[in-house]
Amino acid sequence: MIVNARPQLAANAIELAVNIVFDSIGEELARNGRVEVRGFGSFSIRNRRARQGRNPRTGEPVAVVAKRVPFFTTGVDLANRVNEGRLKYPIANAESDG
Repeated sequence: MIVNARPQLAANAIELAVNIVFDSIGEELARNGRVEVRGFGSFSIRNRRARQGRNPRTGEPVAVVAKRVPFFTTGVDLANRVNEGRLKYPIANAESDG
């Protein structure tokens, strides 16, 4: 007998839960806060200064305003799982990454 260890949830209940989590993260970041999800990573805000950019099509200088951007730092557990998965599920014809 095979037992599914994951609870069976309706798709709309899963969508609601995910939306609540993402909305909560977004609200905390909007307040310039930091959110840590144990074993996954942390979300924070980085401040980007105003700078002079270039339009890639024309090469004309463009003023880029200062802004706040979300930043994600991977947790150790997630990084380890990804690296272990690299060995379990290699990509066909992939070049060695070192």
